[in-house]
Amino acid sequence: MTGLLSLAILILDVVAIVDVLKSSSATNKKALWIILILILPLIGMVLYFLLGRKTNP
Repeated sequence: MTGLLSLAILILDVVAIVDVLKSSSATNKKALWIILILILPLIGMVLYFLLGRKTNP
């Protein structure tokens, strides 16, 4: 079961990193988000989707 959970976190981290790379943010912000996601996979991904994504009004 932990293998399945690890795989799900890995897939979501890859989705988050691709989303960071596609964003229109400055390069230094992109680099910081990617580093955060890589160092803290679960927390970094959650923080990015809650705080880092720019939503269009």
